Amino acid sequence: MASWRSMARIRGGDARGIKGVILDIDGVLQFQGRVYPGAIEAVQALRDGGLVLRFLSNSTLHSRRSRAERLNQMGFRVSPDEIITASSATAAYLRALHPRSCWVMLDGAGREEFQDFVQDEDNPEYIVIGDNRSRFNFDTLNKALRLLLLGAKLVAMSPELLDASLGDVELNVGAWALMLERASGVQAVYVGKPSPYVFAMTLATMGLAKDEVIVVGDRLSSDIRGANDFGVRSVLVKTGEYALG
Repeated sequence: MASWRSMARIRGGDARGIKGVILDIDGVLQFQGRVYPGAIEAVQALRDGGLVLRFLSNSTLHSRRSRAERLNQMGFRVSPDEIITASSATAAYLRALHPRSCWVMLDGAGREEFQDFVQDEDNPEYIVIGDNRSRFNFDTLNKALRLLLLGAKLVAMSPELLDASLGDVELNVGAWALMLERASGVQAVYVGKPSPYVFAMTLATMGLAKDEVIVVGDRLSSDIRGANDFGVRSVLVKTGEYALG
């Protein structure tokens, strides 16, 4: 497939000076639970070529641990330390701010990343929006709105409005955050791709300079735009959500 021909070019030296690769997961390595043919072998070839790898996902439902576990079950060889998810990046962003308390609106294993925060749904300093599909209803969203009007700050784990990685197209984190932002007048901080923050954070874990890294993704709006805005090279693969149009 086109995506793994691109990987072969990186390994083969077409991208001179490259010492590391930041790979998206959904739409690049796998999509909707199906691994792309050649993906496992290509990732291993990049490792064998001595490249530093990071796997950067806008998923909020996954923690680094759960994401690595799932990829390893699929046949990849990945360490949790090589993974950055939108939830882990948001937790790192907040940790630097030393918040008094947070209301983390999130389902799934991604909640693991916020275990060391004081959780408060009645008077939080920060409202943190992830994929909280089990509780996104009229009452919960109105409660969040009122807390924002009373002075809470708003952080969104991802700016993406739509998602098709689980099957049908669904509203994504950015849609819920934008609604609360517009209704309350409180400007949200968006952490996930294409935010420069998450690219800077990922690069810092690699110990490499911008001109030594290339980003591989399937989304123009997040992967490629984010990489270009941050000043690193990028490769667009025509799989995943790109192929869906």
